[in-house]
Amino acid sequence: MIAMDALVRLCPPPAAPPPAVDWAKAERALGHALPADYKQLVETYGDGIFDETIWLLVPESAHDDCDLHAQTTERDEILAALWEFEDKPAGLEEAGARVLPWAFEEGTGAFLYWLVRPGQHPDEWTVLYNEGRGPLWEHHGMGCLAFLLAVLTGTAETAYFGYLHDVLKPTDHRFASADRVLGTTGQ
Repeated sequence: MIAMDALVRLCPPPAAPPPAVDWAKAERALGHALPADYKQLVETYGDGIFDETIWLLVPESAHDDCDLHAQTTERDEILAALWEFEDKPAGLEEAGARVLPWAFEEGTGAFLYWLVRPGQHPDEWTVLYNEGRGPLWEHHGMGCLAFLLAVLTGTAETAYFGYLHDVLKPTDHRFASADRVLGTTGQ
């Protein structure tokens, strides 16, 4: 995959491969298949943080904050309560449409979601950014890997993440595993 090769060149993954994921088990638990580009991200990087900003969620992380299942449950509860008094973002009015988190932004409350539509193949899911502490939802017509690469290269058309390019040089991109940042004890 060209995007993955570009991401690895831009932001090298950890030297030690992350733990293997039982994708069949993870997908059963979520009730959804997952996009191939996301699986590649997880298999290459594991749970952790890109440029001290974007945390990647993975199934069965030892850290609740990085666990795809734990965050999906938490986000579902939070959004259900929110949508009792706030309008859902465009795309979610369709019966059966939902969001599924795949990453979050450090220290902001913002989450990156897939927009999951009925009958749509996971590889066709697009990205929704929610600022977390406000009503803004920003849609990006691309998958998670393409969006992450666009953010890190400064080509994403977004009102967010621009500050990364104010402080980083093009060669300064880094990924740190959750164990390295949060410690190996997890939870």
